[in-house]
Amino acid sequence: MSESLPIVPRHVAIIMDGNGRWAAQHGEPRHQGHRAGAESVRQAVETCARAGVDALTLFAFSSENWRRPAAEVSMLMELFLRVLDRESERLNRNGIRLNVIGDRERFSQRLQQRCASAEQLTQGNARMQLNIAASYGGRWDIAQAARQLAADVAAGKRSLESIDEAALGEQVCLHHLPEPDLFVRTGGEQRISNFMLWQLAYTELYFTPVLWPDFDSDQMQAALTWFSQRERRFGGLGHSGEDAHPDA
Repeated sequence: MSESLPIVPRHVAIIMDGNGRWAAQHGEPRHQGHRAGAESVRQAVETCARAGVDALTLFAFSSENWRRPAAEVSMLMELFLRVLDRESERLNRNGIRLNVIGDRERFSQRLQQRCASAEQLTQGNARMQLNIAASYGGRWDIAQAARQLAADVAAGKRSLESIDEAALGEQVCLHHLPEPDLFVRTGGEQRISNFMLWQLAYTELYFTPVLWPDFDSDQMQAALTWFSQRERRFGGLGHSGEDAHPDA
């Protein structure tokens, strides 16, 4: 159940971990875990939208996931297609704008076209932006930003001296959005696994042992409530006047 929060994160980023382990615990093949996880995606989107979150970014398929067995990769791509087809109309009705980030050139032409169609359908919506990170990696993101800056220098569009943190930040994915305030990882692991390395510099990190298919609306609400109770200092002083740790 949604509740009014004193502080709502503008941007939430989630690593949806635990689909395979959930399937194993239930005696099901791995693909059933991924299918079960699709319902948790819907609940996370609905809960964040109701709470007033401006942007939600979900890590659906990493750059490293291409190394998985071909049959599993193929299944994940087909599932992505079906979810796009099934959910894009629902997102549009609910005022959610869809955006897919990552190295989309690695997708099949059919999937690239479906991504573009879903984005076009929802592009006028402003209630919340849902970003799906697929074929995405944080190191890839920083590298592609650096390549763009290098190309601009080579073309005479900017000087070498003009490249600083702000310039690089303007080239990474989702540069037009506020950086994530809250990062959530399900499944018990406590690492960020090459996800939004640049953008997560001062993000509050929330780890839960709950496997992604079991991460329902109440679990999402619990993460939002936890965030609302945090004191964010960004390297400065807290309300108590105590010095913040350099990475606090």
